[in-house]
Amino acid sequence: MKRGLVERLENDTLLVVIGDHGMTMTGDHGGDSELEISAALFLYSPTALFPSALPQEPEIVPQINLVPTLALLLGLPIPFGNIGEVMVELFSVVEDPQPHSSALAQASALHLNAQQVSRFLHTYSAAAQDLQIKELHRLQNLFSKASADYQRLLQSPQGAEAALQTVITELQQFLRGVRAMCIESWARFSLVRMAGGAALMAAACFLCLLVSQWVTYPGFYFCPLLLTPMAYGLAGAIVCAGLLTATGLKPDPVVLGAMAAVGSLLPFLWKAWAGWGSKRPPAALLPIPGPVLLFLLIRFAAFFSDSFVVAEARATPFLLGSFILLLVAQLHWEGKLLPPKLLTIPRFCLSASTGPPRHNGTHALGLGVGLLLCIRLAGLFHRCPEETPACHSSPWLSPLASMVGGRAKNLWYGACVGALVALLVAVRLWLRRYSNLKSPEPSVLFVRWGLPLMVLGTAAYWALASGADEAPPRLRALVAGASVVLPRAVAGLAASGLMLLLWRPVTVLVKATTGAPRTRTVLTPFSGPPTSRADLDYVVPQIYRHMQEEFRGRLERTKSQGPLTVAAYQLGSVYSAAMVTALTLLAFPLLLLHAERISLVFLLLFLQSFLLLHLLAAGISITTPGKYISQPWFIQGQ
Repeated sequence: MKRGLVERLENDTLLVVIGDHGMTMTGDHGGDSELEISAALFLYSPTALFPSALPQEPEIVPQINLVPTLALLLGLPIPFGNIGEVMVELFSVVEDPQPHSSALAQASALHLNAQQVSRFLHTYSAAAQDLQIKELHRLQNLFSKASADYQRLLQSPQGAEAALQTVITELQQFLRGVRAMCIESWARFSLVRMAGGAALMAAACFLCLLVSQWVTYPGFYFCPLLLTPMAYGLAGAIVCAGLLTATGLKPDPVVLGAMAAVGSLLPFLWKAWAGWGSKRPPAALLPIPGPVLLFLLIRFAAFFSDSFVVAEARATPFLLGSFILLLVAQLHWEGKLLPPKLLTIPRFCLSASTGPPRHNGTHALGLGVGLLLCIRLAGLFHRCPEETPACHSSPWLSPLASMVGGRAKNLWYGACVGALVALLVAVRLWLRRYSNLKSPEPSVLFVRWGLPLMVLGTAAYWALASGADEAPPRLRALVAGASVVLPRAVAGLAASGLMLLLWRPVTVLVKATTGAPRTRTVLTPFSGPPTSRADLDYVVPQIYRHMQEEFRGRLERTKSQGPLTVAAYQLGSVYSAAMVTALTLLAFPLLLLHAERISLVFLLLFLQSFLLLHLLAAGISITTPGKYISQPWFIQGQ
């Protein structure tokens, strides 16, 4: 094929054959070795390209040099962000009778290339401050001198062969110096910072795990997690800055921040080890189902695969779907989908079937099917990585401002606002269903009034952003100002809500009690599962009466640790009201960072979380052989 193509080439045609990367002798092609990052470049034309004989060994040129070379050969402008250097050999005129024509053509190509690089360097240095100032001034002076010499040669080109070669050398020095300076500034990787960041992330995950276990105890408070770590973190940063200054090293903000984060973790880790870790087995720190842990490990290991970036859009849904099927199969294999008998003491004057009903298995299967359906729907909002040019991203990810047609834009805007309203209504209905909106606590008041304001602000911002180009000229300044104020207001409301939630995370109040002596409730025996509404009305109040007495006793035993305002109302749910409120508040700032139609994805994520947590809770028994009821974080209700 190549031979037939070469035979058909005209004299003014250049054949360029280039590979994207090389590979080692064993076939590896995703690393950073010399053989893997080198690619072959083949140039051919019926017209002679090089004035002298070719060298024995192939010449090595940077791949970025191909961009300005092809741009000038095709008569196109050189891309603005290019820092490559033209291949001057391709601009030689071998059979031209006029003297110095090849050198003049090479100098012209290099000068055009240098002008483009100089414009980019001037613009980039004005926007960013990461280039070396001294080297930048030297390169600018070199370009000014070479450009002045080139302009002088154009006015008197006779007898200037040596001057032309000097100009070519100066322009090449400028281009290569700019490339070296940019590479030194952009390709700086600190392995120490990377390792420190990974260690901090692992420590933060471990801290979240400890907190999730401590919240099951009434003596746990969130205020020490906010105030004490801040003091320790500030002390750690001051100590680190003092040590670096004493040793003559320049304080690095990243290192100072890392030491502050490490210092903030120390008091809590020490308290956890001294007051809690030694009293419970280490296995209690991982109350995570096996499939969940296996899925997380596989997802983490996938990042070390070279091909995962390309196949991520297909691999992640496959892993998630496999995890759901594995979880359902494990729950069925272990018999956890069948509810246990409530009590085994016979009940007087009432008979019930002793065989457990099998509706829980159907319920878990329905949750699994719902999750698989959500995964399929999430595929409609896929974004292709840059490494896969054949892939096409979903058109639903583009902002509404890029849409043409007012009717379609209005329909999509209504769908996005509808997703926000659906999220707000779902959260409020859930909180009302589990008696969390009956409290006058600040966090509950914020949910009542703050969340609707955040929805209104987000919807108004989307309306302004989608129609900013269509606004009248006299209102464009007002629209621009509102487009800046509204996102900041929504983010400020979210931050205020999170602070209120950290201050008073409980969203139900304890009922005031008198000092009268308490008497234990006598439970009427009951056998078998409830089979009717009357049975539920008979059993549930007794269960909660007993739970409140047990919980009140625990509160009294830990009364010296601080104010106690926690109480349980109704049966709760598989997630706490505080977690639902926190996730809802965090969703709004994240929505403002994406296009409007991503709100549908956030609503889908909340639905997936709802189904997944219910599926996980389906296989966890609420009865424990211990004295108290202890539940993992994802099945704690308020």
